[in-house]
Amino acid sequence: MSLSDLQCKNAKPGPKVVKLSDGGGLQLWVTPDGAKRWRLAYRIAGKQKALAIGVYPSVGLKEAREARETAKKQIDAGQDPSVIKKIAKSTRTASLEATFDALAAELLEKKRREGKAAGTLEHFSWYMALARPVIGARPIAELSSAEVLAALRVVEARGRLETAKKMRASIGEVFRFAIATGRAENDPTSALKGALTAPVVKHRAAIIEPKAFGGLLRAIDGYAGAPETRAALELLALTFVRPGELRAAEWAEFDMDRALWTIPAEKMKMRRPHRVPLSPRALEILRDMQQMTGRGKYLFPSTRSATRCMSENTLNAALRRLGFEKDEMSAHGFRAAASSMLNECGLWHPDAIERQLAHEDADSIRKAYARADFWDERVRMMDWWASQCAEMRGGVQPKTECDAA
Repeated sequence: MSLSDLQCKNAKPGPKVVKLSDGGGLQLWVTPDGAKRWRLAYRIAGKQKALAIGVYPSVGLKEAREARETAKKQIDAGQDPSVIKKIAKSTRTASLEATFDALAAELLEKKRREGKAAGTLEHFSWYMALARPVIGARPIAELSSAEVLAALRVVEARGRLETAKKMRASIGEVFRFAIATGRAENDPTSALKGALTAPVVKHRAAIIEPKAFGGLLRAIDGYAGAPETRAALELLALTFVRPGELRAAEWAEFDMDRALWTIPAEKMKMRRPHRVPLSPRALEILRDMQQMTGRGKYLFPSTRSATRCMSENTLNAALRRLGFEKDEMSAHGFRAAASSMLNECGLWHPDAIERQLAHEDADSIRKAYARADFWDERVRMMDWWASQCAEMRGGVQPKTECDAA
């Protein structure tokens, strides 16, 4: 005979467990201490087993019956309800332990094993530290878009708009990693596109007019600070690599006999090795530097420790010392100057210039087909650029023709 809600409510404990049957193996056990627990007796693979469904009245009669029907369907399908419950409980426990912080730490370690650049790891760690106070301890599978947005709003409120934008992307990386490893089912950051205030794009300051650039080169010639810094500024002008690539340059990357500098992929923004042809003037600077730092690891070591490279503030600080304000010229601006003048002269294939700048083609289809390296042209171009720099330094207007082009 089936139970009623009233019977369940009024059931009294006895000296032993009182078992009230609802049929189909479902029972309400009333223990001597007054607790009421639902149990389902069933048989599977010839064995008698019992499934704990829940505590009454938190689990009512209706819910207990629904659980009984679900268990029957599982048994009919050859599945053991108790095993299924244990797996679900284990999964739930793992889900609660899989906090955002835990997944972020796993992903950071994965990035380290993959040999990601130190700067990439540092930035990722920084963004995760910013997110930690708001969402770090939360199970990643339970995080909502609103919670992630709250973490981003904290940074946005400080006026760090670009940081908030990049932080959202890094948080999205963690969620995609969690999805790939079975710890989450969706990425809530995808719903936040357009939710943050868009940062105003500011191009890095650069001197791109030849006459003014010549003045900059003359100022570098007269730099009264450390000779290593003066050499770094001139080499930056001649090679127009990214400042971080120059600062972290190691002597092992240079082949003086072949006039070649090969920057390994892990140091490059686009994660692919980059070759830089070295002009005679660039080689001259390197040979001078060998006398100063050639016995160590780095071309431009830190003044505090030879085991570290030059500080990221050194080159921009030197430009300020030379009288160039931050809105006038930056260390990164040498790239814009070279790109502008090389393109304007019309002597070089635009793709050769882009390859030398180590730029990624934004057009994915074009990138798949444009595999030419333009190496021979780049060698001639870098020699020509060094000659142009020498002429601009001397106050001569750069050429508009080139026999080598």
